[in-house]
Amino acid sequence: MGLFDRLPNNNAAQTSDKNITITFSKLPETLDELKSTPEAALSTPFMTAALAVCAFCCYAVDKQAGKDMLNFLKGPKPLSNYDIQFINDRLSDKKYLPFSYFEGAVPSNNYRPNEPYKITFFEDTYSYQNDGYAKLNVISGGADSPRQIVLRKKGEQWFLWEQYILVGIRTPNVQDDWS
Repeated sequence: MGLFDRLPNNNAAQTSDKNITITFSKLPETLDELKSTPEAALSTPFMTAALAVCAFCCYAVDKQAGKDMLNFLKGPKPLSNYDIQFINDRLSDKKYLPFSYFEGAVPSNNYRPNEPYKITFFEDTYSYQNDGYAKLNVISGGADSPRQIVLRKKGEQWFLWEQYILVGIRTPNVQDDWS
């Protein structure tokens, strides 16, 4: 079983204008698996952002493995105690939250993504407003507006700087008394 049944990671990237879709056949479950993906080169902000969502999915299932992945993606600035507490708080009763960013994951199917697992990020006018930073947008199947992930460039690699994806979304039907 994968991370959602222990979830996604074999990769093919497609580009279309300012959108990039990254596909995983399986989500990485360990830091070594994450490092073995082509995206682990961290050579584009899109690669790092996609792996960050994967790491949050892993964190929802295995905190230590997810933390290891996030620290790799954060580069020279690892997670602080505040970051860890924030992630714990956000995922404590919403383990489905990071999975909502994959194609097909909506409240009616309890945020179970389609396979292969596809995630699309898109740029807007503000994506490269600050030199050395990229702010990418991503859609959750449980939200009406896009969420953002901010990446920071160091050398030739992009690292996770800030994330605004662990925020409220609609409750999955299985947990919604009004469904």
